[in-house]
Amino acid sequence: MMQRNAVIATALFVFVTHSVSAQAAPVPMTLGNALARGRSNGVQAALARLSAQGSAMRRQELGAAQLPQLDGSASMQRQTVNLHEFGLAFPGVPAVTDPFTLFRARLGASQVLFDRALVDRLRAVKDTAIAAGLDGERAGDLAAAIAGAAWLRLASAQETVTAREQDSVTAFALREIAQSQVDAGTAPRIDRTRSETRAAAVRIQIAVARNERDRARLDLARATDLPPGTPLVISADLNISSDTLPTSIDAAVALAKEHRVDLAAERQRQAAMERSLAAIRSERLPSIAASGFVQTSGGKGLDELAGSWNIGLGLSWSIFDGFRRDRRIDEQRLRLDAEKIRLHDLESQIEADVRQAALDVASSRDQLTLASDQVRLAEQELSEARDRFTAGVAGSVETTNAQAELAAARDALIQARLSAGAAQINVARALGLLNQVH
Repeated sequence: MMQRNAVIATALFVFVTHSVSAQAAPVPMTLGNALARGRSNGVQAALARLSAQGSAMRRQELGAAQLPQLDGSASMQRQTVNLHEFGLAFPGVPAVTDPFTLFRARLGASQVLFDRALVDRLRAVKDTAIAAGLDGERAGDLAAAIAGAAWLRLASAQETVTAREQDSVTAFALREIAQSQVDAGTAPRIDRTRSETRAAAVRIQIAVARNERDRARLDLARATDLPPGTPLVISADLNISSDTLPTSIDAAVALAKEHRVDLAAERQRQAAMERSLAAIRSERLPSIAASGFVQTSGGKGLDELAGSWNIGLGLSWSIFDGFRRDRRIDEQRLRLDAEKIRLHDLESQIEADVRQAALDVASSRDQLTLASDQVRLAEQELSEARDRFTAGVAGSVETTNAQAELAAARDALIQARLSAGAAQINVARALGLLNQVH
């Protein structure tokens, strides 16, 4: 048992030593860097961009129908012909010819001259490709928001570690005062015990805060597509400019409807459905195409081949298809009506997002002001309790309570700053201006 524990301890020591020695150089990471890396390197954003590229390729594939179509063929056939099959019969001539060889080489071309339905379908595919590109941008914004939230969590965790370290300085100082008073016989031993308990509790809180900070660092590395072991270094300042939101809520809603890529994508999808409906209706119109070929053929040898050619102009007109086209029109209208409902719902959601973001910003400002006052008052309370404890006119209960109040006030301030930062990111996201946050 002891040997196994020794092996495990040795393995852990080697692992930790190797990890520390292999640690890369610290990488600075600002909020703007996190947003940019999340947008460009996020997995879902990359998949959405690939999907948009696929839509663009499908558009190019359909567009090839407007270009000239060329085809060629060559053949050599050894055959006989039954003349009776063609209604030919000649006295003294066998019904089946002798075997002969037929050589043929042909080059053909065709070109669509007019096809209104094809033009409308190409426009619909173009709108669909644009919508797919906008969906890619929306996925990038979502990935950026996730990275920004991870950055805020790391900044908050880092500030929490700093706050707990400040608490530890105060706790150890008060423990020394209590020890000196107990040694001098001016304070009961319970004061020293209470101070030591508080100092031990702070040490535990520091360990927990550091663990949360390291976990937040891993989350940020993951959100920005960096190796999990990358030592990220960020500034603990959570203050973000709040000038993004216009003063008028109506102006903010109008700005959001102008810049939100998800709304633009839905509008493009509606346009694509309208184009598709027009394409079905355009199938009632005739289409015109030109075609032709040049051919060389012969039956005796390659040196006796003869050339021929053909040029034609064709018109195709679907006059009646058993009302299938009308049913397709009705089905496409239903899809278009559903898309209009989704578009209206999204416009309402955008307005709600902007109004909620405005409420969150106002609330976060109030929380910051109140939390700052709470920290100031808690620091003053701790200072007065410390003076009374040092003077021997109060016991350690007052200082312990004051320390707890100050720790809670610092946590409230950190949470308020985190909420303020998250509110600003939500504002930028609601307005469609997340790419302008630095």
